[in-house]
Amino acid sequence: MWRVKSLDAILATAQKKSLHRSLGPIQLTLLGVGAIIGTGIFVLTAAASQKAGPGMMFSFIIAGAVCAVAALCYSELAAMAPVSGSAYTYTYAVMGELLAWMVGWALILEYAVAASAVSVGWSGYVLGLIENALHFDWPDLLQAGPTWSMNGFMPSPDFSAGIINVPAIIVALAVTALLMIGTTESARVNAILVAIKVAALTAFVVLTLPLIKSGNFSPFAPNGWFGPEGSSGMGIVGAAASIFFAYVGFDAVSTAAEETKNPQRNVPIGLIGSLAICTVFYLLVAAGAVGAIGAQPVLGPDGAAVQPGSPGFTAACAMAQNASQLVCSNEALAHVLREINFPAVGNALGIAAMLALPSVILMMIYGQTRIFFVMARDGLLPESFAKVHPKWKTPYIVTAFTGIAVAIAGALFPVGQLADISNSGTLFAFFMVSLAVMILRVKEPGRHRPFRTPLVWIIAPISAAGCAFLFWNLPHDAKMVLPIWGGIGLVIYLLYGYRKSHLGRGRVEVHEQDADLPPPPATT
Repeated sequence: MWRVKSLDAILATAQKKSLHRSLGPIQLTLLGVGAIIGTGIFVLTAAASQKAGPGMMFSFIIAGAVCAVAALCYSELAAMAPVSGSAYTYTYAVMGELLAWMVGWALILEYAVAASAVSVGWSGYVLGLIENALHFDWPDLLQAGPTWSMNGFMPSPDFSAGIINVPAIIVALAVTALLMIGTTESARVNAILVAIKVAALTAFVVLTLPLIKSGNFSPFAPNGWFGPEGSSGMGIVGAAASIFFAYVGFDAVSTAAEETKNPQRNVPIGLIGSLAICTVFYLLVAAGAVGAIGAQPVLGPDGAAVQPGSPGFTAACAMAQNASQLVCSNEALAHVLREINFPAVGNALGIAAMLALPSVILMMIYGQTRIFFVMARDGLLPESFAKVHPKWKTPYIVTAFTGIAVAIAGALFPVGQLADISNSGTLFAFFMVSLAVMILRVKEPGRHRPFRTPLVWIIAPISAAGCAFLFWNLPHDAKMVLPIWGGIGLVIYLLYGYRKSHLGRGRVEVHEQDADLPPPPATT
């Protein structure tokens, strides 16, 4: 289970079975911006405010800094091994099959749960648009799932706020159907969607920054850096662990390495360029939201700090005096614009989110199926599971399975909890990439590196420590999902993958079924 698939073998496989290389640096950067700007900034601004208050400005900086050093580590590996599979492939080449399996399994958790979170975020904006622009009152019980708390080792639902999130189900299944029948976005459509999102955020910044009131930034850190005692995942650092979700789309760039022209140069440009653009936007948007209407947390019925999405938080937001608070909004940015007397622009921003967020869902579900595919072509998952439809030329079985799972999670969980769960898988994968860079520098120091992580013995340890630090500051429930999910994956690997591995059986070729697959949906 510690067998390593050499980089030479991976590169040989990629060259033999590679998809058409058509992406340049600008398209790749747009792909990264398109994958990054989504629910994180449109929705999680409210959850971050509940955890950190105006101090979420520092949370964006902390999360962005960890993501930047992780991006530098990603860039070196992506340039050396321009193949599909992201962190899974890199780990396979450096640390062996077992850890590669665990990383791939964590990436499945990341992509699927992230798609669910974006579905819930889309639901919030669409419902706000329906109620404010069309003046139709959507039934409360059908616009949100239950709130969850841990009762011992068992999750306990509270259905007082809602039973099921119907719009989240609709968008998840609609995107899944598009992916199954092979309808793909073109690069031009993706560029238009990115332009819509950027234009919406630009309008938000232009309208809110002139209205900033310095008093809205005080108290700056109502929950401190690490939250009140006994409240895991709160404070500025806890908000940074959640806000990390707003940045993680950049690793979708590395999964498109097989479709990239001159990946040794263009993948690092796409990774770091998209991250830099999004960081600037995030800080400006956060400053505008806090400065225009304030972003102080609401307190539970007992006067204590409460987690966003918890029963106590729901009860606090149900109070009349908290109805207009930023932290209680499911459509944070549109809510801010309505509060400062720009309702038409707020509705327009809601329309922008409604149009643009499904492309993020599509990218996440596609990314998850691509990870499934790469693991299946290595023999670690059943090849029949990744069967390609004879007419649609898409992996319809795994796509349908993924879409149903995404819809169920989106129907039953709030966006903040889904984002934290997704982060647990993401941070684990980034941690492994950080280790892989250092190990490969020692094992194969003479290998050609088109892009070298600068100051690698400083940057890579900071990246690994930063990922571990943010993981430790996630809410307890989110942290527990990863070992449970990992335990399930380990059982599957020991029962199936260990015996069926192509590398273990002396086969390093991939099967032929994915040779004529279309390129990733957002990049064709």
